[in-house]
Amino acid sequence: MGNAALKVEEKPVEPTPGAAKAPGARAQDPLDSMPWLPCTLSLELPVVHFTIGDLLTLTTGSVIATSYHQTGDLPLRVNGLLIGWTEFEVIDDRLAVRITEPA
Repeated sequence: MGNAALKVEEKPVEPTPGAAKAPGARAQDPLDSMPWLPCTLSLELPVVHFTIGDLLTLTTGSVIATSYHQTGDLPLRVNGLLIGWTEFEVIDDRLAVRITEPA
């Protein structure tokens, strides 16, 4: 399946007027002030020999063979940016992923 490209422009964060940095203090991450900001989380699962014809015939209950090896890690991305590697895990009756290594 294709991947959509996302263009992100970085802008410098201006310090709050009157805020002084203490010696040895860490700069606050601008994302800490925006926990409500929506993002797209994606897990990339390799699929072998998958065609548009296969895509058009997918229905509820369809099974797709993948080239994923059970012991291999899968890339985890947020808005297209790699943030770590994951592995599948079954918890009760749900399929989940566990982060095995941050990027």
